[in-house]
Amino acid sequence: MPAPDVTHYIGDELTLFEKATNWKSYYGNKLKPHLKGRVLEVGAGIGGTTLSLCDGTQADWLCVEPDADLAANIQDLLNSGQLPACCRLHTGLLADLPATDLYNAILYIDVIEHIEHDAAELARAYEHLAPGGVLLIIVPAHQWLFSPFDKAIGHFRRYSRTSLLRVMPPQSKILQASYLDSVGMLASTANKLLLKQSNPTLKQIKFWDTMMVPISRFTDKLLLHNFGKSVLVIAQKS
Repeated sequence: MPAPDVTHYIGDELTLFEKATNWKSYYGNKLKPHLKGRVLEVGAGIGGTTLSLCDGTQADWLCVEPDADLAANIQDLLNSGQLPACCRLHTGLLADLPATDLYNAILYIDVIEHIEHDAAELARAYEHLAPGGVLLIIVPAHQWLFSPFDKAIGHFRRYSRTSLLRVMPPQSKILQASYLDSVGMLASTANKLLLKQSNPTLKQIKFWDTMMVPISRFTDKLLLHNFGKSVLVIAQKS
């Protein structure tokens, strides 16, 4: 089979999920304590995550996005001043960066599942961490939930907590490994078994974000973060 074209993103769901403000706030609260100093965001897409998480207190925030069309959206945000002055854009891959370019935090928000050789990518990211720096990763959970939607947007796989930890750099220290959005998992299950959609509608995204995510903030705690539709891992470089 031909190698996937990593410079062209086949999905069209990014503008929909940009509206998921409650979801971004939920996982953002878990990530923001680590977003200090120099931050690298891999697979920055159209800049929705950057808008949500970058508050301008960072010394540097580099958005890396291989798709030139998506990167153009980030450039527009930079040109219009909607992103803080600390933000920069690199249209390309992590592999393009100099080996000496080190960061205090490296973000992969719903990105690793799009990368065929995930362990190699994370090993490369680990080398770009400054001592004490962290990898911040969120991925979709549970391979049994793999649906036409996953296939349509170029996912190679979904993860369990165990399978994601298996591809983390072995020398990293795992600070957190949790499931998020226990109620949202019901929506994913319904899509897998009943709807079988290749793309959600805006109405569905808004219902999930406004009704399900706030409840998940409560139920996730009750379930000790052992059940959910996404996996969060925070790993530190010694």
